[in-house]
Amino acid sequence: MATPAQWLAGARPRTLPAAVVPVAVGTGAAVAEDGAVWWRALLALFVALALQVGVNYANDYSDGVKGTDKDRVGPLRLVGSGVAAPKQVLAAALGCFLAAAVAGLVLVVATRAWWLLLVGLASILAAWFYTGGSRPYGYRALGEISVFVFFGLVAVAGTTYVQVERLTWLSLAAAVPVGLLACALLMVNNLRDIVTDGPSGKRTLAVVLGDSRTRLAYSATLVLPFVFALALVPVRPFAALTVLALPLVVAPIRTVRSGATGPALIATLQQTGRLQLVFGALFTLGLALF
Repeated sequence: MATPAQWLAGARPRTLPAAVVPVAVGTGAAVAEDGAVWWRALLALFVALALQVGVNYANDYSDGVKGTDKDRVGPLRLVGSGVAAPKQVLAAALGCFLAAAVAGLVLVVATRAWWLLLVGLASILAAWFYTGGSRPYGYRALGEISVFVFFGLVAVAGTTYVQVERLTWLSLAAAVPVGLLACALLMVNNLRDIVTDGPSGKRTLAVVLGDSRTRLAYSATLVLPFVFALALVPVRPFAALTVLALPLVVAPIRTVRSGATGPALIATLQQTGRLQLVFGALFTLGLALF
């Protein structure tokens, strides 16, 4: 039976910035509209974290039963390593999705925006079918698109919406750099696993692009967020604060461009998450101030 520490490792805490940052930035956009509602922001954060942990457990379960995790490096895989039974990991994933659904329902009732039920359902289905089902889209090079949509556009604009109760152009624009950084996190993870994913039949975007092009694409997803953030300076001048995070781009790009592989990229995954958090904090502050 898996220990609490192993369950925590299986939740892949280094990926959690992908859930925290869009909610923070979406709240910053809500502050810019003078409409921040803090209890709704905190509930949106709970939804995002529950979905992120849920998708991590769901991926662990689906990849584990399909045998694609047997020789993979990186964080502990509960099913692939045999420390937890598949049905236990599946139950953990479904429990996280249920918790996210209940919290999301509270936000739907509070805003009376019943169409958000469809957004929530789409988010859960996207989380499950990333590696679940007979034709997982994560095995067909569509993972980054899904991450950009759900951890960028949906999460940022959705967080703003449940607070100000309308879609805003600022939240949609702010979602672009956030989505790109979420893609960077997935891309470096898949770059690390490119050697094992291909032979196991998991055709991630990294497998399709190949090693050298993936390294270029990863570098672009770290640099372009600053370009999009600075494009907002004419309307939100303090968005320029994001340039303070630029030094954090150097180490991960240097490592990836040097040709590092396998375990050597684990630290890069952590550096990418740190960049997400710092960029997200500065971007949130920049949107909120005027």
